[in-house]
Amino acid sequence: MRKSLQLQAEMAQEFGACVFDVTLDCEDGAPVGGEAEHAALVVELAKSAAPDARVAVRVHPVDHPAFEQDIATIVGGAGGRLVHVMLPKTESAEDVARAVKAIDAAGAPRLPVQVLIESPAAVHRAFDIAAHPRVQSLSFGLMDFVSAHGGAIPSDGMGVQGQFTHPLVVRAKLEIASAAHAHGKVPSHGVVTEFKDKAAFGAAATRAAREFGYTRMWSIHPDQIRPILEAFAPTANEIHKASHILLAAADAGWAPISFDGKLEDRASYRYYWQVLEKAHQTGRQLPDEARGWFSPRP
Repeated sequence: MRKSLQLQAEMAQEFGACVFDVTLDCEDGAPVGGEAEHAALVVELAKSAAPDARVAVRVHPVDHPAFEQDIATIVGGAGGRLVHVMLPKTESAEDVARAVKAIDAAGAPRLPVQVLIESPAAVHRAFDIAAHPRVQSLSFGLMDFVSAHGGAIPSDGMGVQGQFTHPLVVRAKLEIASAAHAHGKVPSHGVVTEFKDKAAFGAAATRAAREFGYTRMWSIHPDQIRPILEAFAPTANEIHKASHILLAAADAGWAPISFDGKLEDRASYRYYWQVLEKAHQTGRQLPDEARGWFSPRP
Protein backbone atom coordinates (compact mmCIF):
# COMPACT_ATOMS: atom_id res chain seq x y z
CA MET A 1 0.00 0.00 0.00
CA ARG A 2 2.86 2.37 0.82
CA LYS A 3 4.56 1.60 -2.51
CA SER A 4 1.33 2.29 -4.39
CA LEU A 5 0.96 5.70 -2.78
CA GLN A 6 4.60 6.49 -3.54
CA LEU A 7 4.13 5.48 -7.19
CA GLN A 8 0.98 7.59 -7.43
CA ALA A 9 2.89 10.66 -6.21
CA GLU A 10 5.77 10.02 -8.63
CA MET A 11 3.49 9.63 -11.64
CA ALA A 12 1.43 12.68 -10.65
CA GLN A 13 4.65 14.67 -10.77
CA GLU A 14 5.52 13.16 -14.16
CA PHE A 15 2.13 13.69 -15.81
CA GLY A 16 1.12 16.90 -14.08
CA ALA A 17 -2.10 15.25 -12.85
CA CYS A 18 -3.08 12.37 -10.57
CA VAL A 19 -3.73 9.69 -13.20
CA PHE A 20 -4.87 6.77 -11.03
CA ASP A 21 -6.50 6.10 -7.68
CA VAL A 22 -4.97 3.95 -4.95
CA THR A 23 -7.47 1.67 -3.24
CA LEU A 24 -6.31 0.44 0.16
CA ASP A 25 -7.72 -3.05 0.59
CA CYS A 26 -9.39 -4.46 3.67
CA GLU A 27 -11.32 -7.33 2.08
CA ASP A 28 -8.32 -9.38 0.91
CA GLY A 29 -5.61 -7.31 2.58
CA ALA A 30 -6.59 -7.81 6.22
CA PRO A 31 -5.49 -11.04 7.94
CA VAL A 32 -8.26 -13.05 9.59
CA GLY A 33 -8.52 -11.81 13.15
CA GLY A 34 -6.50 -8.69 12.34
CA GLU A 35 -9.27 -6.65 10.72
CA ALA A 36 -9.26 -3.90 13.35
CA GLU A 37 -5.48 -3.41 13.17
CA HIS A 38 -5.58 -3.33 9.38
CA ALA A 39 -8.37 -0.74 9.39
CA ALA A 40 -6.27 1.42 11.71
CA LEU A 41 -3.33 1.12 9.29
CA VAL A 42 -5.57 2.25 6.41
CA VAL A 43 -6.53 5.34 8.41
CA GLU A 44 -2.86 6.10 9.07
CA LEU A 45 -1.92 5.75 5.39
CA ALA A 46 -4.87 7.78 4.12
CA LYS A 47 -4.16 10.63 6.52
CA SER A 48 -0.44 10.67 5.70
CA ALA A 49 -0.91 10.67 1.92
CA ALA A 50 -0.04 13.75 -0.13
CA PRO A 51 -2.72 16.49 -0.09
CA ASP A 52 -3.63 15.91 -3.76
CA ALA A 53 -3.49 12.11 -3.55
CA ARG A 54 -6.55 10.13 -4.62
CA VAL A 55 -6.99 7.46 -1.94
CA ALA A 56 -9.90 5.05 -1.59
CA VAL A 57 -10.62 1.98 0.52
CA ARG A 58 -12.18 -1.38 -0.22
CA VAL A 59 -13.99 -2.49 2.92
CA HIS A 60 -15.38 -5.92 3.75
CA PRO A 61 -18.77 -6.89 2.22
CA VAL A 62 -21.86 -5.58 3.98
CA ASP A 63 -22.66 -9.05 5.40
CA HIS A 64 -19.17 -9.56 6.84
CA PRO A 65 -18.75 -9.21 10.63
CA ALA A 66 -16.02 -6.60 10.13
CA PHE A 67 -18.02 -4.34 7.80
CA GLU A 68 -19.47 -1.98 10.42
CA GLN A 69 -16.10 -1.74 12.15
CA ASP A 70 -14.36 -0.95 8.86
CA ILE A 71 -16.74 1.92 8.15
CA ALA A 72 -16.68 3.32 11.66
CA THR A 73 -12.89 3.21 11.90
CA ILE A 74 -11.86 4.23 8.38
CA VAL A 75 -14.60 6.63 7.35
CA GLY A 76 -14.83 8.00 10.87
CA GLY A 77 -11.06 8.48 11.05
CA ALA A 78 -10.14 9.47 7.51
CA GLY A 79 -13.36 10.08 5.59
CA GLY A 80 -12.23 13.54 4.57
CA ARG A 81 -9.17 12.08 2.78
CA LEU A 82 -11.05 9.38 0.84
CA VAL A 83 -12.34 9.82 -2.71
CA HIS A 84 -14.69 6.84 -2.43
CA VAL A 85 -15.49 3.63 -0.58
CA MET A 86 -15.42 0.42 -2.62
CA LEU A 87 -18.14 -2.12 -1.73
CA PRO A 88 -17.26 -5.69 -2.73
CA LYS A 89 -19.78 -8.51 -3.26
CA THR A 90 -22.62 -6.03 -3.84
CA GLU A 91 -25.75 -8.02 -4.60
CA SER A 92 -28.51 -5.42 -4.62
CA ALA A 93 -29.45 -1.78 -4.25
CA GLU A 94 -30.38 -2.65 -0.66
CA ASP A 95 -26.74 -3.52 0.03
CA VAL A 96 -25.75 -0.09 -1.25
CA ALA A 97 -28.38 1.59 0.93
CA ARG A 98 -27.11 -0.24 4.01
CA ALA A 99 -23.53 0.82 3.27
CA VAL A 100 -24.51 4.43 2.63
CA LYS A 101 -26.39 4.54 5.94
CA ALA A 102 -23.26 3.37 7.76
CA ILE A 103 -21.04 5.84 5.89
CA ASP A 104 -23.39 8.71 6.71
CA ALA A 105 -23.46 7.69 10.36
CA ALA A 106 -19.64 7.75 10.37
CA GLY A 107 -19.70 11.40 9.33
CA ALA A 108 -19.25 11.38 5.53
CA PRO A 109 -22.72 12.03 4.03
CA ARG A 110 -21.39 12.97 0.58
CA LEU A 111 -18.70 10.31 0.18
CA PRO A 112 -19.34 8.34 -3.05
CA VAL A 113 -19.41 4.56 -3.19
CA GLN A 114 -18.16 2.28 -5.90
CA VAL A 115 -19.43 -1.26 -6.18
CA LEU A 116 -18.04 -4.59 -7.31
CA ILE A 117 -20.47 -6.78 -9.27
CA GLU A 118 -19.30 -10.35 -8.69
CA SER A 119 -22.20 -12.79 -9.15
CA PRO A 120 -24.86 -13.69 -11.73
CA ALA A 121 -27.59 -12.28 -9.49
CA ALA A 122 -25.71 -9.00 -9.09
CA VAL A 123 -25.35 -8.74 -12.88
CA HIS A 124 -29.12 -9.21 -13.13
CA ARG A 125 -29.62 -6.28 -10.72
CA ALA A 126 -26.86 -4.08 -12.15
CA PHE A 127 -29.23 -1.42 -13.48
CA ASP A 128 -30.96 -1.07 -10.08
CA ILE A 129 -27.59 -0.87 -8.33
CA ALA A 130 -26.30 1.74 -10.75
CA ALA A 131 -29.41 3.86 -10.20
CA HIS A 132 -28.54 4.58 -6.56
CA PRO A 133 -27.52 8.27 -6.38
CA ARG A 134 -24.41 7.63 -4.26
CA VAL A 135 -23.01 4.99 -6.62
CA GLN A 136 -20.17 6.48 -8.64
CA SER A 137 -18.84 3.45 -10.49
CA LEU A 138 -19.53 -0.23 -11.23
CA SER A 139 -16.61 -2.67 -11.40
CA PHE A 140 -16.65 -6.26 -12.62
CA GLY A 141 -15.24 -8.90 -10.26
CA LEU A 142 -14.23 -11.53 -12.81
CA MET A 143 -12.80 -14.33 -10.68
CA ASP A 144 -15.64 -14.40 -8.17
CA PHE A 145 -18.13 -14.23 -11.05
CA VAL A 146 -16.59 -17.28 -12.72
CA SER A 147 -16.37 -19.15 -9.41
CA ALA A 148 -20.05 -18.44 -8.72
CA HIS A 149 -20.99 -20.64 -11.68
CA GLY A 150 -19.89 -23.85 -9.94
CA GLY A 151 -17.61 -25.01 -12.72
CA ALA A 152 -19.97 -24.17 -15.59
CA ILE A 153 -17.44 -21.64 -16.88
CA PRO A 154 -13.99 -23.20 -17.41
CA SER A 155 -10.96 -21.72 -15.69
CA ASP A 156 -9.74 -20.06 -18.88
CA GLY A 157 -12.78 -17.79 -18.55
CA MET A 158 -10.66 -15.97 -15.97
CA GLY A 159 -7.72 -15.66 -18.36
CA VAL A 160 -6.57 -12.85 -20.59
CA GLN A 161 -8.18 -14.46 -23.65
CA GLY A 162 -11.16 -16.39 -22.32
CA GLN A 163 -12.67 -13.48 -20.42
CA PHE A 164 -13.23 -11.72 -23.75
CA THR A 165 -14.72 -14.73 -25.53
CA HIS A 166 -16.79 -16.86 -23.13
CA PRO A 167 -20.43 -15.88 -23.75
CA LEU A 168 -21.47 -15.66 -20.09
CA VAL A 169 -18.49 -13.50 -19.15
CA VAL A 170 -18.91 -11.28 -22.21
CA ARG A 171 -22.63 -10.86 -21.42
CA ALA A 172 -21.82 -9.85 -17.82
CA LYS A 173 -19.25 -7.29 -18.94
CA LEU A 174 -21.65 -5.73 -21.42
CA GLU A 175 -24.54 -5.65 -18.92
CA ILE A 176 -22.40 -3.89 -16.33
CA ALA A 177 -21.06 -1.35 -18.82
CA SER A 178 -24.56 -0.70 -20.15
CA ALA A 179 -26.02 -0.27 -16.66
CA ALA A 180 -23.29 2.19 -15.72
CA HIS A 181 -23.73 4.29 -18.86
CA ALA A 182 -27.53 4.24 -18.52
CA HIS A 183 -27.24 6.03 -15.17
CA GLY A 184 -24.24 8.25 -15.91
CA LYS A 185 -21.85 6.17 -13.82
CA VAL A 186 -18.32 4.96 -14.60
CA PRO A 187 -17.86 1.35 -15.77
CA SER A 188 -14.54 0.03 -14.49
CA HIS A 189 -13.07 -3.12 -16.02
CA GLY A 190 -11.77 -5.79 -13.68
CA VAL A 191 -8.28 -7.13 -13.21
CA VAL A 192 -6.19 -9.11 -15.64
CA THR A 193 -3.93 -11.42 -13.67
CA GLU A 194 -1.34 -12.05 -16.40
CA PHE A 195 0.73 -9.01 -15.48
CA LYS A 196 4.03 -10.42 -16.79
CA ASP A 197 2.74 -10.70 -20.39
CA LYS A 198 2.73 -7.00 -21.24
CA ALA A 199 1.59 -7.46 -24.83
CA ALA A 200 -1.38 -9.60 -23.85
CA PHE A 201 -2.30 -7.25 -21.04
CA GLY A 202 -2.09 -4.20 -23.31
CA ALA A 203 -4.35 -5.93 -25.84
CA ALA A 204 -6.86 -6.77 -23.08
CA ALA A 205 -6.93 -3.19 -21.84
CA THR A 206 -7.47 -1.94 -25.39
CA ARG A 207 -10.37 -4.35 -25.93
CA ALA A 208 -11.96 -3.27 -22.63
CA ALA A 209 -11.78 0.36 -23.71
CA ARG A 210 -12.55 0.09 -27.42
CA GLU A 211 -14.97 -2.84 -27.63
CA PHE A 212 -16.67 -3.24 -24.24
CA GLY A 213 -17.39 0.37 -23.29
CA TYR A 214 -15.26 0.60 -20.14
CA THR A 215 -13.71 3.92 -19.23
CA ARG A 216 -11.50 2.82 -16.34
CA MET A 217 -9.66 -0.37 -15.38
CA TRP A 218 -8.18 -1.97 -12.29
CA SER A 219 -4.50 -2.84 -12.01
CA ILE A 220 -2.96 -5.36 -9.62
CA HIS A 221 0.69 -4.60 -10.39
CA PRO A 222 2.63 -1.38 -11.06
CA ASP A 223 3.65 -2.64 -14.50
CA GLN A 224 -0.03 -2.53 -15.57
CA ILE A 225 -0.61 1.17 -14.92
CA ARG A 226 1.09 2.66 -17.97
CA PRO A 227 -0.49 0.19 -20.44
CA ILE A 228 -3.90 1.02 -18.96
CA LEU A 229 -3.27 4.74 -19.40
CA GLU A 230 -2.18 4.18 -22.99
CA ALA A 231 -5.21 2.00 -23.79
CA PHE A 232 -7.79 4.33 -22.23
CA ALA A 233 -6.29 7.66 -23.30
CA PRO A 234 -7.24 9.21 -26.65
CA THR A 235 -4.63 9.00 -29.37
CA ALA A 236 -2.72 12.07 -30.52
CA ASN A 237 -4.80 12.13 -33.71
CA GLU A 238 -8.05 11.99 -31.73
CA ILE A 239 -6.91 14.85 -29.50
CA HIS A 240 -5.87 16.93 -32.52
CA LYS A 241 -9.19 16.37 -34.29
CA ALA A 242 -11.29 17.06 -31.18
CA SER A 243 -9.42 20.29 -30.48
CA HIS A 244 -9.82 21.66 -33.99
CA ILE A 245 -13.51 20.75 -34.24
CA LEU A 246 -14.30 22.40 -30.90
CA LEU A 247 -12.30 25.52 -31.73
CA ALA A 248 -14.17 25.84 -35.04
CA ALA A 249 -17.47 25.23 -33.26
CA ALA A 250 -16.71 27.92 -30.68
CA ASP A 251 -15.94 30.38 -33.49
CA ALA A 252 -19.34 29.51 -34.99
CA GLY A 253 -21.18 30.12 -31.72
CA TRP A 254 -21.73 26.35 -31.38
CA ALA A 255 -23.92 26.25 -34.48
CA PRO A 256 -23.52 23.28 -36.87
CA ILE A 257 -20.35 23.39 -38.97
CA SER A 258 -18.77 21.53 -41.86
CA PHE A 259 -15.41 20.00 -40.93
CA ASP A 260 -13.43 17.95 -43.46
CA GLY A 261 -16.61 17.63 -45.51
CA LYS A 262 -18.66 16.22 -42.62
CA LEU A 263 -21.48 17.77 -40.60
CA GLU A 264 -20.68 18.39 -36.94
CA ASP A 265 -23.21 19.67 -34.41
CA ARG A 266 -23.84 19.76 -30.67
CA ALA A 267 -24.14 15.99 -30.37
CA SER A 268 -20.65 15.48 -31.82
CA TYR A 269 -19.33 18.51 -29.92
CA ARG A 270 -20.29 16.74 -26.70
CA TYR A 271 -18.39 13.65 -27.82
CA TYR A 272 -15.26 15.59 -28.75
CA TRP A 273 -15.36 17.49 -25.47
CA GLN A 274 -15.35 14.12 -23.70
CA VAL A 275 -12.27 13.18 -25.73
CA LEU A 276 -10.44 16.24 -24.43
CA GLU A 277 -11.63 15.63 -20.87
CA LYS A 278 -10.25 12.10 -21.03
CA ALA A 279 -7.00 13.38 -22.49
CA HIS A 280 -6.66 15.86 -19.63
CA GLN A 281 -7.46 13.22 -17.00
CA THR A 282 -4.90 10.78 -18.38
CA GLY A 283 -2.10 13.32 -18.54
CA ARG A 284 -1.99 13.66 -22.33
CA GLN A 285 -0.54 16.76 -23.94
CA LEU A 286 -3.24 19.13 -25.23
CA PRO A 287 -2.70 21.68 -28.01
CA ASP A 288 -1.95 25.16 -26.70
CA GLU A 289 -5.29 26.51 -27.99
CA ALA A 290 -7.28 23.89 -26.04
CA ARG A 291 -5.25 23.88 -22.84
CA GLY A 292 -6.96 27.00 -21.54
CA TRP A 293 -10.29 25.14 -21.29
CA PHE A 294 -8.95 23.21 -18.29
CA SER A 295 -7.74 24.32 -14.91
CA PRO A 296 -3.98 24.81 -14.75
CA ARG A 297 -2.16 21.82 -13.37
CA PRO A 298 -0.03 22.30 -10.26
